[in-house]
Amino acid sequence: MDPDDYRRTSREIWERMAPGWEDRRDWVWDSSRLVGEWLVDRVDPQPGQTLLELAAGAGDTGFAALARMAGTGRLISTDFSHRMVQAAQRRAAELGLKNVEFRVMDAERMDLEENSVDGVLCRWGYMLMADPLSALRETRRVLRGGGRLAFSVWASSEENLWASVPARVLVERGHMPAPEPGAPGIFAMADPRLVRQLVTSAGFSEPQSEFVRMAWRFDDFDGYWEFLVRLAGSLAMTINKLLPDEQKAVRSDVRELLSVDDKDSFDLTGVTLNSVTS
Repeated sequence: MDPDDYRRTSREIWERMAPGWEDRRDWVWDSSRLVGEWLVDRVDPQPGQTLLELAAGAGDTGFAALARMAGTGRLISTDFSHRMVQAAQRRAAELGLKNVEFRVMDAERMDLEENSVDGVLCRWGYMLMADPLSALRETRRVLRGGGRLAFSVWASSEENLWASVPARVLVERGHMPAPEPGAPGIFAMADPRLVRQLVTSAGFSEPQSEFVRMAWRFDDFDGYWEFLVRLAGSLAMTINKLLPDEQKAVRSDVRELLSVDDKDSFDLTGVTLNSVTS
């Protein structure tokens, strides 16, 4: 796909996913707290600093960082989906947060001055961008000397069956193409060697990387399926376009491969590759 076509398609996907992410934001944060807090710990926000969050979604990672700045810092919360930014704004209002600026912004083309922020957070964003190297170079451009970038991408498909199993079923049933090497996608930056190459090519220092385990907890298979069709990006878009009988067939195949019962609660492990650099 042409990069500009990909960007348009990706924006459309996340505009449609925004209501689900807003509705389930507490559950997402509770499930991924270890990931978000790892990022905040590594950025180590200090009072008076300006922090930038990229691909912020409902905004909770940035809000957790803002809480550590003793009310004197500033957060720029951004996403390239307008509806995601609106969701983050509503969340901030509920929490009574001040000193937050919300922007609709593409991380590959940031409308920010050079050396204008003290730290950058990005949870699950870079691997989905059309040109992650350009986004990382832009990040380096706006980050002040000595400032830190902490980001998270998903580890391998084998470590993340919650996403790779439905993707496998959709590919095998002819509803999605197999992922192309080098194309953006959920597992596009799963290799620590690629992360190092991208980060250092963008002008950052050697990254310190660590695999972080989390768990998605579901009350039953219906809860997992709702998560897939409302929050899971391109997987959700593909499933929602299927005719009802084919959706049922896909659902059945996924349940069988995950070996879970329709009614029992269960956890699905997620493994992320988290990195910090400056």
